Amino acid sequence: MSLLTFAKIAWAVGVVSWYVLRIPFERKAKRQRVADARHRNLREMILLSISTLGLGIIPAIYAATGFPKFAAYPPTVFQVVAGVVVFAGSLLLFWRTHRQLGKYWSVTLEIKDKHELITSGVYEKVRHPMYSAFFLWALAQLLLLPNFIAGPAGLIGFGILFFFRVGREEQMMREAFGAEYDAYARRTKRVIPGIY
Repeated sequence: MSLLTFAKIAWAVGVVSWYVLRIPFERKAKRQRVADARHRNLREMILLSISTLGLGIIPAIYAATGFPKFAAYPPTVFQVVAGVVVFAGSLLLFWRTHRQLGKYWSVTLEIKDKHELITSGVYEKVRHPMYSAFFLWALAQLLLLPNFIAGPAGLIGFGILFFFRVGREEQMMREAFGAEYDAYARRTKRVIPGIY
């Protein structure tokens, strides 16, 4: 098996693992009544679609077909090993975040009935560890898919979702939790502990 084939398989295994990890939490969250879904709109669906394009569709086309071939370059062993390690870290953080959020997790911006603000565990240092996990996934994609279009597509696609969504999400949380959220925001960073 070539290094490139191994890298593509590792990327695909990471994506499938992400989906499998999410299934039980998605089922649990769907049973929870939504109290505020004002932010679940066309804008939100477009942002989610852009993220899916960058983290799923473009890299899947490259992994399956090699397209676009003109943007490909040969991978290095270090790059592929680093990609596997980063993806594993992403999946671990992703799982821990879902586990802590439990029934309060949702794909779109919404507040659940009797929603509680989670501020411990992976939420102790950053307010959005789920986004941290997605950025790690995007970095793993960049490392595992040696293509100047498919590789960075995840960082671009998810980056667009993040930067156009995070402010609205924090405003929604501020409206729901008031001073408690303000105090939490003052002592934490958004996605990188101690930095941002």
